[in-house]
Amino acid sequence: MWIEGLGERIKLEMVYIPAGTFIMGSPGDEKGRQRNEEPRREVTIQPFLMGRYTVTQAQWRYVSTLPRVQIDLASDPSYFKGDLRPVERISWYEAREFCARLSKATNREYRLPSESEWEYACRAGTTTPFYFGETITTELANYDGSLVYGRGSKGIYREKTTEVETFPANAYGLFDMHGNIWEWCADHFHENYKRALRNETAWLSSDENARRVIRGGSWYSSPKFCRSANRTPLPPHERGDPSGIEGTGFRIVCVPESNLFQ
Repeated sequence: MWIEGLGERIKLEMVYIPAGTFIMGSPGDEKGRQRNEEPRREVTIQPFLMGRYTVTQAQWRYVSTLPRVQIDLASDPSYFKGDLRPVERISWYEAREFCARLSKATNREYRLPSESEWEYACRAGTTTPFYFGETITTELANYDGSLVYGRGSKGIYREKTTEVETFPANAYGLFDMHGNIWEWCADHFHENYKRALRNETAWLSSDENARRVIRGGSWYSSPKFCRSANRTPLPPHERGDPSGIEGTGFRIVCVPESNLFQ
């Protein structure tokens, strides 16, 4: 793990994600799969650093005070309050602004993950629907526990976000890749993977206003939307559902410098 100190006792904990190759997408027999998760393909990923958890409200508040790059940022946008809860009700443009301000302040390039980076990091070497296996329980993640997945059972429906690091991390040391808060990716949304890239690069189109991709599901989601392969489109100016209760958040990545772990 590598830590970026931000001052005022605020820090960003970044986990090293090693290079590797994986099969992106879902198999035809995976419960809850969508057509936009096919065809499956082999993707090769270069090493990168990823936020150990989604950006918290304390981290967001600090970065929101840094000099503006393109747009203004509200200091306290979240519906569910708490320094250690994920920041939510964030648009894609606002997440990009956060990364731009942080990059300028640290002289290190921070950005949103590509879809392929996100799924590779979420799976952490697994091929099952979730990084902990074939099903999901509310002891392992925060989602709508009144609904079940596969042979799972009903559990708690908390009806709100939980603090980061509440549930077990995956094999890479990443928390809340399933549930709690939807996470923005850098990519434009495409209806399938027929012409998708086979590396970690974000797959973009010429339309800057195109829908982007959110991943991971949330506290409000059915468990099928929390699967590693699930991908959902959302316009970049939106912050979640129209009610504003189920908001979107994000986690950040950066490319490690050659001497960072020496």
